[in-house]
Amino acid sequence: MTDGRSLVELVDVMDRLRRECPWTAQQSHESLAHYLLEEAHETLEALESGDTDHLREELGDLLMQVVFHARIAQERADGFDIDAVAAGITAKLIRRNPHVFADGDASTPEEIDAAWQRVKAAEKPRASVHDGIPPTLPALAYADKVLGRLGDPPSFGDDIGARLLALVAEARSAGVDAEAALRRTVQNLPPAAH
Repeated sequence: MTDGRSLVELVDVMDRLRRECPWTAQQSHESLAHYLLEEAHETLEALESGDTDHLREELGDLLMQVVFHARIAQERADGFDIDAVAAGITAKLIRRNPHVFADGDASTPEEIDAAWQRVKAAEKPRASVHDGIPPTLPALAYADKVLGRLGDPPSFGDDIGARLLALVAEARSAGVDAEAALRRTVQNLPPAAH
C-alpha cells in the first residue's frame, strides 16, 4: 500500500508554482478548462491503447489538473483545498459502498451497482432525466446516460436524431458502449486514397 508521499509532494510543487511561476499564477478555472477536457480525452486514449506507461503519464497529467484546480479554489474566500476534495470523495466512496464499510449485503457486481445507484438517487434527487448529466458530454454518451435514466425509452420517430437515439438504445440493450463502438469503427477506417 502506498503512503501518499508523492501526492503530498505534488501538492507542494503546485503550491510553489502558483507562488513563483508567472504563467501558473495567472491561471484560473476558466483558463484551464480546455486543458482539463484535453487531459481527460488523452487519458481515455491511453486506456484504449493498452499502453500502461502512457496511461500512467496521462493519469498524472489529469491528476495535475485536479491539484491545480483545487489550488486555485483554495485562494477564494468561498473556496476549498485538495484535502476537501479528497475528503469529499472518500466520504462518498464509504457511503456508496455499504457492502464494504457498513452492513450492506450486496455481493455481485450487479447488486453493488444497484445499491450504489439507490444511494446516489437518495443523495441527489433529480427533477428530470437530464439533471446532473453534463450537456458537454459527447452526444452518444449523453444519449446513453439519459436513456439509462428513462427505463422504458419512448418511441423515437423518423428524423436522423431519433434514428441515432434508437441506435444508442439498441447498443445499450446489447451492453455496448455506443460512443466507444463508433470511435473504434472510425479509427479502423482505411486511410483515404489521394
